Amino acid sequence: MSVKIRLKRMGSKKRPFYRIVVADSRSPRDGRFIETVGTYNPLTQPEQVTLKEEAIMGWLNNGAQPSDTVRNILSKEGVMKKFHEAKYSKK
Repeated sequence: MSVKIRLKRMGSKKRPFYRIVVADSRSPRDGRFIETVGTYNPLTQPEQVTLKEEAIMGWLNNGAQPSDTVRNILSKEGVMKKFHEAKYSKK
């Protein structure tokens, strides 16, 4: 089973709001998911992002792959840098 960290679209028409979820790659975009790990609101200035960092780090350590957009969001928030340092630091 391939697990992805991706966006689930919420909100009404022309007013998008996204939840960052962990889901099986075969499930539909707005369908079944395993866990909600954050939110993303692109309509506010600046964009509003909330993340559960421990949960995201746990999923990344277990092999979950973020989508391109989620990878960009995590990079801006510094999560990908922490993950890279934790993975490749000298033990």
